Amino acid sequence: MSKNYLTYGLKSSSKEATEFIEHILQTNITAEEEGKRKTPVCIWGRHGIGKTELVGQIASELDYRWTYIAPAQFEEMGDLLGMPKVDGNKTVFVPPSWVPTDEGPGILLIDDVNRADDRILRGIMQLLQNFELVSWRLPKNWQIILTANPDGGDYSVTPMDDAMLTRMMHITMEFDAKVWAKWAEQAKVDPRGINFVLIYPEIAAGELTTPRSLVQFFNSINSIRDLEKELPLVQALAASCLDEETVTAFVTFIQQNLTELIEPEKILNAKSFKKEVTEPIEKIVKKDVLRVDILATLATRMSNYLTINKIAPTKPQIENIQSFIKMDVIPNDIRLSLLQDIMNTDNTRLKMVMSDPEVSMMLLKNM
Repeated sequence: MSKNYLTYGLKSSSKEATEFIEHILQTNITAEEEGKRKTPVCIWGRHGIGKTELVGQIASELDYRWTYIAPAQFEEMGDLLGMPKVDGNKTVFVPPSWVPTDEGPGILLIDDVNRADDRILRGIMQLLQNFELVSWRLPKNWQIILTANPDGGDYSVTPMDDAMLTRMMHITMEFDAKVWAKWAEQAKVDPRGINFVLIYPEIAAGELTTPRSLVQFFNSINSIRDLEKELPLVQALAASCLDEETVTAFVTFIQQNLTELIEPEKILNAKSFKKEVTEPIEKIVKKDVLRVDILATLATRMSNYLTINKIAPTKPQIENIQSFIKMDVIPNDIRLSLLQDIMNTDNTRLKMVMSDPEVSMMLLKNM
């Protein structure tokens, strides 16, 4: 990261962060069963990278209940503790409406925690330590996950002191284009947008340009079939939510006809592989310098298409995949990565790609 950003924990992709968090969740379940203290997790990362969505996805996949709060919106301690009321001869607190009451498993997400006022941060410390406050307690099998933007740089955040930091375990989430591309394929993001990010992965770390704003832009152009014909509108849409450098890069992407990259489905179903696949690809990648970035993009898209859609290829489709793998222009490291993805799947039919002796030898030679 630039601008002297300060984060905590290992820098990881969303996939690695998910594995880390799910392990801590399971560890905490065991700890609670044994009467030990559970440990909250804080996910650090720049804005728009998908920290909040990651927690929601984990909760959904594990079938956890979850509750979301944004303490930056809290004006008073009552927003955290609840409001007092007289109960007989004593004053008690009525917990806020967002406090979960049903037994878990569940996740309380404290989002953008270090954008909260310092008083609110200090009030949260007891919650992180004991999973309770003076006025309420989290139900059984509930856990706490926090998200935070980096300290330093140009973020308007409240620094957390060591007493608070040491109450949590930390991980920093960074953008990984290949991991994002797999998510984007599942989410039906415009394929032209996926290709753009895979070819220009560095653009996702801008000020306005983030994975979140890129998806907003790609959704806005999804209905525009001919981007070059509608270039002024495309530029206006891009400039509305992305950095100037990203807008320029996307215009170049259009003008170089990279929006017309062949889709995996067309490679898979080509009737004449040389005419429909080999020649168009070579025309685009054989420049003064071989466009390895484009070849890597095509291979990643092919891998994601095959595995996400659990394609059980027919014999002609298997032959097309084999022909794609054997294309002379594809570098060995890209070829190996695609072959490993195929071998790591539990799709028996897809693994028939390895029935070609030449393809099998490519894998053996490069392992």
